[in-house]
Amino acid sequence: MTGFRARASLAAGLLLVAGAVHAEPQAKGRVPVLQGLLDCRKVAADAARLACYDAAAGAMDQAEAKGDVVVVDREQARTVRHQGFGFNLPSLAIFDRGETPEDIRRVALKVLAASRDGNGKWTVTVEGGQVWRQIDTGDFTVTPREGMTANIRQAMMGSYIMSIGGHAGVRVHRDR
Repeated sequence: MTGFRARASLAAGLLLVAGAVHAEPQAKGRVPVLQGLLDCRKVAADAARLACYDAAAGAMDQAEAKGDVVVVDREQARTVRHQGFGFNLPSLAIFDRGETPEDIRRVALKVLAASRDGNGKWTVTVEGGQVWRQIDTGDFTVTPREGMTANIRQAMMGSYIMSIGGHAGVRVHRDR
């Protein structure tokens, strides 16, 4: 009879796993595959709980391998927020879980390339591939060149000011 109980308990656990892995998102907005893993804690029988964890871990591994779930650590989240400087991306808030995000108001990046368009306005590409375009009629005090430092700071009304080498700057907008 004990063999029957163990098999029945295991079968019940597997049914719980199947339901947990395909469950709807829970209260905290967790994705179903993660919630399925967490729900395994509620399974009382040891063998069934282990079977639940094994199945849920397998489902989590598959979801991550397919790109359905992406796992990032805190440092990766900080890097993404820094790379997003200059863009109005409210969706970056998903990287703020578990910490108060730093308030990024200025960055200092190396100039990779700089050129003027037909209207005499600058386009400056900086490290990380960011492209900033001048939106005012001013001019840099010094000509931006590869290797120089571009200091970009947040200004009023959602705009940004870029200065080169600590000299007076121009108002810019991030294109990429």
